[in-house]
Amino acid sequence: MATTSINTGGEDRVLATAQQIVKSLNTPKEVREDMLLIFSSFDNRLSNIGELINGDSSGPHSFESAEKIILRHDSNSNWDSPEEFNEFIGAVDDILRLIDNLSVGSDNEVMDRAETAIQAAMSRLEDDFRHLLISNTIPLDADGLYGSMRRVSLSFAANDGEIDGEFESFGEVSDGSVRFHERGASLGEEASVDLIEPAAVDDLKQIADRMIRSGYEKECFQVYSNIRRGALDECLAILGVEKLSMEEVQKVEWSSLDEKMKKWIQAVKIAGKLLLSGEKKLCDHIFSEAETLGDDCFNETAKGCVKPLLIFAEAVAIGKRSSEKLFRILDMYDALADVLPNLEAMITSELVCSEVWGVLNALGEAAKGTFAEFENAVQSETSKKPMQGGEIHPLTRYVMNYVKLLVDYSDTLNKLLEHDEIDTGSLQIDADSLESMSPIARRLLLLITCLESNIEEKSRLYDDSAMQYIFLMNNILYIVQKVKDSELGKLLGDNWVRKRRGQVRQYATSYLRASWSKALACLKDEGIGGGSTNASKVTLKERFRSFNLCFEEIYRVQTAWKVPDPQLREELRISISEKVIPAYRSFMGRFRSQLESGRHAGKYIKYTPEDLESYLLDLFEGSPGVLHHPRRKSS
Repeated sequence: MATTSINTGGEDRVLATAQQIVKSLNTPKEVREDMLLIFSSFDNRLSNIGELINGDSSGPHSFESAEKIILRHDSNSNWDSPEEFNEFIGAVDDILRLIDNLSVGSDNEVMDRAETAIQAAMSRLEDDFRHLLISNTIPLDADGLYGSMRRVSLSFAANDGEIDGEFESFGEVSDGSVRFHERGASLGEEASVDLIEPAAVDDLKQIADRMIRSGYEKECFQVYSNIRRGALDECLAILGVEKLSMEEVQKVEWSSLDEKMKKWIQAVKIAGKLLLSGEKKLCDHIFSEAETLGDDCFNETAKGCVKPLLIFAEAVAIGKRSSEKLFRILDMYDALADVLPNLEAMITSELVCSEVWGVLNALGEAAKGTFAEFENAVQSETSKKPMQGGEIHPLTRYVMNYVKLLVDYSDTLNKLLEHDEIDTGSLQIDADSLESMSPIARRLLLLITCLESNIEEKSRLYDDSAMQYIFLMNNILYIVQKVKDSELGKLLGDNWVRKRRGQVRQYATSYLRASWSKALACLKDEGIGGGSTNASKVTLKERFRSFNLCFEEIYRVQTAWKVPDPQLREELRISISEKVIPAYRSFMGRFRSQLESGRHAGKYIKYTPEDLESYLLDLFEGSPGVLHHPRRKSS
């Protein structure tokens, strides 16, 4: 009973006294073991002292032999074999057990020697820890991490007319090649990365365990976080990420900035999905006996990796806005939003996570602001030079290709635009239909409506009303085709497409009236006088001469006009033919005989119906033509 009531100080004195007695014994091993056995029978707290101070070849090292092993291996020597390293680790464990069991005052000689040995051991293990981390770091193989590259084509026509600088950068390049917007490489499904040679990981864990047990957590943390931060910096450099300040980023020209943004997107995907995940697993394994320290090491390492990425993204978010940046900003937003749940699951630092959220929100606001500025630019674009030949306006090409690509970001834009309010007064659509549309569908409908209004305004730049309708047909049909042939059709609906097609047909009817009414008026019986047998020859000659002049002028002018869509071009020719050829054939059939009886009949009846039909095939080809003589002689 008395034994169990001894306080901690008494326990220390018992252990210290027993230790001193054993140490002073200068007797053979067998006698010493007998004495220790007797001591342990008096008090069970002494049962382990024999193992701690005196061992045999099959058990732990004795203190003296453990001390010798540690002091024998200074920081300048290399391990000759894995067994030698394991022996050193075993010696450290023995001394740590001795220290744990002694709990004596600082004046105790064994404790002093043990602490000195541990200091020497930690110096050596710290160097080993550093060396293993550096020498076993695996360089990043970025090329092997990517799957297929997804490319979305944007094609734009040359800027034949004057157009604001806002819309020039997406013009088709001079050699006619097609521009591309790349959504970026996607990681292969089986992609993985080893950050440290697997064979070294267990050794790193053994060292970390001993440093932590010895109270060297700070040194362990500093070595690990410094080296791993440097290793991840090197990974980012391999991925093309430069450490730039916000001011430096904002000074970069767009062509170079675009490349840096693409590399940033790839780096975020790899860092968030692979590098930091691999780093987290490495930390969890090496610091499995000290979870808090492992979290601290990972947080510090992750912060060093994430920081330059966040600085770049924030600089982009607050930089000058231009329409060409929108898609790349959306790519950046998507990439960061995609890895954010992964980061939050790994990083326990609220500060780091809040910084990531802040940058993500800044990118979202930048995307919204850039989109709004693009809408304003479309609405206010005021180029005054009409397109040659009534061609599709560069604004139409630019906006519709831009809008078509925006649909690819519908999920992201719906989320960003969900709570935005817009003025829908200009939209000719009922409230229920408008309410059922997604946020991006409403905004794109409004944008296309603005484009249509702008195109209608530009049609008034043409003095020739017929050409106004050709211009409107070309541009509205281009808009319809871009909508119908993409996901835009699903967003805007079949009814929208039908209404625009009807609009194109109305323009075609108006074109026929504006362009051919005068020529067709020459082929009417009114004002000729008499019947087909006694009509005034003078009047007939004037009618044929006037028709010829009208037709030749239309041919001269409208062969230079351009209708790019082959189906619309053919439909217009057919419509003209159905109006003009029967009227001409009928008129010529009734009155031809009266003119042929006189001299110079061929001067007035220059063309057969077949001639006219053949000439109509030259209209709208964009190449001016002149009628020098009929293709077929009238008989």
